[in-house]
Amino acid sequence: MSRLRRIAGAVFGWLPRPLDPVRSIKAKLSLALGFAGGVGLLVLWYSLEWIPLRASFLAVAVALALVTLQVMAHGAIVPLRQMTVAAREMAHGDYTRRVRTHSRDEVGELAAAFNQMASDLAAADRQRRELIANVSHELRTPITALRGLLENVVDGVAQPSPAEMRTALAQTERLGRLVAELLDLSRLDAGVVPMQRETIAVAGFLRQVVAEARVNAAGGGRDVRFELDVRDERLTVPGDPERLHQVFANLLDNAARHSPPGGTVRVRVERQDDDLLFAVADSGDGIPATERDRVFERFTRGERATGGGTGLGLAIARWVVQLHHGTIAVVDPADDDGAPGCHVHVRLPGATTPALTGST
Repeated sequence: MSRLRRIAGAVFGWLPRPLDPVRSIKAKLSLALGFAGGVGLLVLWYSLEWIPLRASFLAVAVALALVTLQVMAHGAIVPLRQMTVAAREMAHGDYTRRVRTHSRDEVGELAAAFNQMASDLAAADRQRRELIANVSHELRTPITALRGLLENVVDGVAQPSPAEMRTALAQTERLGRLVAELLDLSRLDAGVVPMQRETIAVAGFLRQVVAEARVNAAGGGRDVRFELDVRDERLTVPGDPERLHQVFANLLDNAARHSPPGGTVRVRVERQDDDLLFAVADSGDGIPATERDRVFERFTRGERATGGGTGLGLAIARWVVQLHHGTIAVVDPADDDGAPGCHVHVRLPGATTPALTGST
């Protein structure tokens, strides 16, 4: 059927379109059906051996046909007019307009596609506004802190002590992370994906990530513990170490920020068939079921958002995992170890155990 449609579209695409100058689609339908009806009437008249017809009867028949066509075509034209009005409103920034139609023909399909486009544009506009608000907030906080610190030093109110310099360094690092996230986002949109794949020894890789997370948590004043559970020390997985480090560093940082003082961040890795399962869990309040899919969308920080954050980290994490043909999701605690908190599962394909791979 689709092939026939393509052939028909190619054939009819070469035909002349004499009704293009007509500005009303109802007028076009009237002329088209009137012409077709006239041809049919001539054929019928010829088949009846040219029976004489009165001109008055013919005029009345044509008038009634045109009126009937106008009434019947009204329902098909209204969605097109609504789309015209909605498109003009969108040009002025109003994306709330929708086209209402119950038609199942091409006009109905066009209306459904138009409504989907309007929803996508509204979502994109909302994300743009959230990006501006979030980035502005994230930039203002460290810049304000740095400005206050430097003003105190310049005015002689404070001396450039090691503690003051550590504060300035922390704020500078925060700005650096924001810039790095924005650069990753631009690469995502541009489709520029530098990947350096190699075989990663999972145990050593995770120990390094967890060690860095401990240092970052301590530097940020977070009183949390990290527990690492590696079920098999021999596990390896193919991937880009820097990109995957970015994923798990972000997950551990989020878990540390959302854990209460004295809480525990648990990291577990195990092999499941040919996949490698990474489970990261905090001891916080968890994420509501309605928010679990949205947290991986851009600029979404969810109801748990505390301590800043642009909402880009998890979106970039999902992007990196998908580049490795894996999946990332927030799962129900009952589907993991049952402990309260937020549980994130990352699955990566291609897991191997060297001692078993070489066996016969």
